[in-house]
This record gives sequence, C-alpha cells and structure tokens, in this order.
Amino acid sequence: MSSYIAAIDQGTTSSRFIVFDKSGRIVSMAQKEHEQIYPRAGWVEHDPEEIWRRTQEVIVEAMQLRGFRPGDLAAMGITNQRETTVVWNRKTAKPVSNALVWQDTRVDDAVVEFARDRGADRFRGKTGLPLATYFSGLKIRWILNHVAGARELAEAGDVLFGNIDSFLVWKLTGGVNGGIHVTDVTNASRTQLMNLRTLEWDTEILEAFGIPEKMLPRICSSSEVYGTAQITAIKDVPIAGILGDQQAALVGQTCLSPGEAKNTYGTGCFLLMNTGCEPVHSSHGLLTTVAYKLGTNPAQYALEGSIAITGALVQWMRDNLGLIENSAEIETLARTVSDNGGVYFVPAFSGLYAPYWKSSARGVIAGLTRYANKGHLARAVLEATAFQTREVVEAMQRDAKIRLEVLRADGGMVENDLLMQFQADILHLPVVRPVSRAATTGLGAAYAAGLAVGYFENLNDLRANWAVEHTWSPIMEEGRREETYRMWKRAVTKSFDWTD
Repeated sequence: MSSYIAAIDQGTTSSRFIVFDKSGRIVSMAQKEHEQIYPRAGWVEHDPEEIWRRTQEVIVEAMQLRGFRPGDLAAMGITNQRETTVVWNRKTAKPVSNALVWQDTRVDDAVVEFARDRGADRFRGKTGLPLATYFSGLKIRWILNHVAGARELAEAGDVLFGNIDSFLVWKLTGGVNGGIHVTDVTNASRTQLMNLRTLEWDTEILEAFGIPEKMLPRICSSSEVYGTAQITAIKDVPIAGILGDQQAALVGQTCLSPGEAKNTYGTGCFLLMNTGCEPVHSSHGLLTTVAYKLGTNPAQYALEGSIAITGALVQWMRDNLGLIENSAEIETLARTVSDNGGVYFVPAFSGLYAPYWKSSARGVIAGLTRYANKGHLARAVLEATAFQTREVVEAMQRDAKIRLEVLRADGGMVENDLLMQFQADILHLPVVRPVSRAATTGLGAAYAAGLAVGYFENLNDLRANWAVEHTWSPIMEEGRREETYRMWKRAVTKSFDWTD
C-alpha cells in the first residue's frame, strides 16, 4: 500500500496541499495566498481561476519538496471554505463571475424579501439554517439575476454551480473533458438548498429561489472514491474524501461521539458539537448541519455556531490600521497592558452571525476614554474572539442539553497563548490544544479519504492519533469574569440595527 495520504485545504485566504503519514503527522506542505477582492462595501469576492492556479502550484511544490510521485499517495481529500459560491461554464470552464465569498452580504435585500413570508426561519425546518447572507443559495440566485446571460445558460444546462470543493473536483478530474460534478453532504448542507433528512436537493426551495436543479452537483457521502486526479503531479490518485472545512476540523479533532466539540480559530470562528445521527434543531441561534457521512454509514449531524470575524479582525488591525506588521505581533502588543482598559471591540463587519443573526449590525468599538491606547485595542481584538465563543457555547449547551466538559481548539489563533488562556477564563472550562493542530482541516479530509480506500481500518485508527499538547485551565475570579462578560454583552447591543 502507498505510504501517505494527502489533502487540498482550500481556505478563505490561501490554498494548501498537505501530505500526511499514517500517524497524522505532516510530512510535506505548501501554501499560497490568493487575492481578497472588495468591489464595494460588504462585497467580498475571490477569483476562482486564481484559486485553481494556486491549488495546482501548491500540489506541485509539496510533491517536489519530498520527491513524491503519485504512487506514494493512497488517496487525497479536499476540504474547502464553505458557502463561497462559484458558477462556471461547463463548455469553456470559465467562471461567469468572481466567486461570492461566504462573508459577502450583497444578498441582504433578498434575505429581507424572503423573510416577509413566514420569517427568517422559513426554511429552517428543512435545512437547519435561517435566512441569512451567509449561505450559497441566495448567492446563486444573485449571480443568475445579475450576471448577463447567466440565467439563460443555467436554464440550458450550460453552467454549473459549486462551492469550492465541487469546482476543484471538476477541474482535477478533467474539467471540460469529463470532469466530475459532485459535492458532499457537508457542503450541500451549507447551500440552504438541501433537505437535512433526505440529503437531497429540495425542489420547493429551488423553485422559491429560482435555481435550476440541473446546475447543481450530485450529492455524495464525505468518504468515497469520486474519481481520480488527471493533473500530472498527482495523476490517477483517488479523490476520496470531501468535507467542508469546519466539518473536516471536527473529524480531524476526532470529535466522533455525541457531545464532543471543537472550535476552529481562523478567519472566523466555528464551533461544532457532534449531536449523533439525529439533527438537533436550534432555538438559540445556532445552525443544524451535517457533520459527516462516511461511505454508506448513516449521516452524523452537528450543531454549529458560526462567528464571522475573529482572525480577520487581527488582519484588519494589520492591513487597515497598520498597528502591527504581522499577525503574531497582536499578542505582544496586547501584553503591554494588563487588561482591556474598558475597551470592547464588536467586529460585526458583515453583520453578526450566531447566536444573533443580525445582518444589519456593524462593527463598533465601545468604552473608549483618553486612557485607552493601542495595547488596550489589541487586547480587545483578542478578547472579542473569546467573548463570541462563550456566547455560542452557552447557546449550544441549551440546545443540545449537554454540558460541555472541555473545548478542543485548532486553527491559526491557537498559537496565541494569551487568547487561549482568556478563552478558558471566560468559558470557565479547560481548553485543549492537540499535538496535530497545524492542519486539522486538511487532516480531517485526509482521514475521510483514507477510510474510503482502506488506508485506515476504522474510526479507532483516527482516535489513536489524537493527543493533547497543552491544556489551559481557568484562573480568572468569578466576579471579574461575569462583569467583563456583562460589559461585552452591552457593547454588542450597540452594534445592532446600524444599517436600515
């Protein structure tokens, strides 16, 4: 058997190709960023063709780094930024527009329009999702309605929709020369077009949104052989796993039993709790989503709390304000002060996601005085991530009726010790960082692919790879914890209804 498994990890800001050994250790990796495009306030786009170029480049680089040949890989998986919407011409392979990124809010008018009939939860019973700018369905509708000729091409069956996973699989398996048009249940569950129980496209919602079903990919499990790669560096390697990035992190963290939860600290924060084989519908502002479906086994579900802006706020401090030169400097700057100085930063740049779902909210900095300095602002930036996570944890515990015992953390921000300690303090829970944390999303996709081809025998093989590298235990005094959280909640209310 081949010695390694691999994954494409196509994220919001960059693309990676990662090769793992059987213990889940990274043996080769390459990464390249792509452009973030902001045509107007609230609009966020990516160039799909640039993403495809970067993906090919990182595959070649990671394979060459260790002199790997395609035969060295047993299989590869794909994990991707979810909800980001691509529509492309099946005959020319050209996208009809830039991809609309999950953060993009241009469909906010459509959210209001559809919510007039039966409210924001109009489709929640079927999809587990409220009407929001976040999901792919209304983004597809926007492209069909606003890009010249797109709707006519869709009706004729000449354009295809996919989240980034579908676009990459189609490209990897041949594109215009027989490319396979598929997605997995986790990505399909983020379109607001799939019925959670049947795991099929819902004709009622498609009709309401005006989306032809013929443009949608075939829905598959998260772990099966979809096809083989046709590009030289990985020629004939089975593509055998697809998971949306946050579900991939859940698998990579081996949260494979009900009640186990992880939080990924990336561009946004995404906290998922495994709820088992039955979907748990939320009454506290969370999303019900598919956690994974491994081959012919029943689908497993999760509750998710999605926070739009966490690591992106650190990037904003770097790129827009110039207060730091690189993201790692945020901790150094925050440590120049002993507390936040009464400053709270609510980063509702594209509205508030869980548990509020207020698309009309906008970012605010509250509590400024002459005493406040850039160190206080840096600390407020980090604390905003932890405060938002507590709000989601509280909602999740109420919905699932499960008391969280420990939070498994991954993503780029887990290297920030100050943030992780404050997270444990404000949650009053242990926060653990696993040994394999640098590429948890990629590892989850590789696990799914490895299971599909027999590289891993069963889930116990995955659990055996997981180990704790560091644990943060809460040390903050209760009175201080609750008072600072109370002030955060007050600051959040100041962000509400900023736009009409």
